[in-house]
Amino acid sequence: MASKTVPASAVAAAQTLRVLVGRLRRQMVEATVAGDLTAAQASALARLTKDEPATASVLAGAERVRPQSMAATVAALEKLGLVRREDDPADRRRQLLFLTPEGRAYGQGARAARQEWLARTLAQRLTEDELAVVNEALALLGRVVEP
Repeated sequence: MASKTVPASAVAAAQTLRVLVGRLRRQMVEATVAGDLTAAQASALARLTKDEPATASVLAGAERVRPQSMAATVAALEKLGLVRREDDPADRRRQLLFLTPEGRAYGQGARAARQEWLARTLAQRLTEDELAVVNEALALLGRVVEP
């Protein structure tokens, strides 16, 4: 099967979008880091909020960090009472990570804080006409991720 050549405009858009999404994600995490949590801890907690339960190795892969780094992050979250471990019933050698009620409340509060930060930032930096263009672009990007 012959591969189609990807237009340069699509390559440029993909590269710009990837960079911007990464920067946006980092800024959103930084904007919502509160209390004693580091950015890495807040990010792992947010990931666990979406993908609970998970193993530390799965979290490490999703966060693109070394397993040793994630082990330290999880230990800190556990010490803060935000996550708990349970043996995996399918494989007793592994442990599953779950949010505690405190961890779940923090995750929900952080999600709301990220939403508020992004909406406020968009409103401060863009005009109504520019926001309309952003919403049109988001509709197009929605087509990219649809099956």
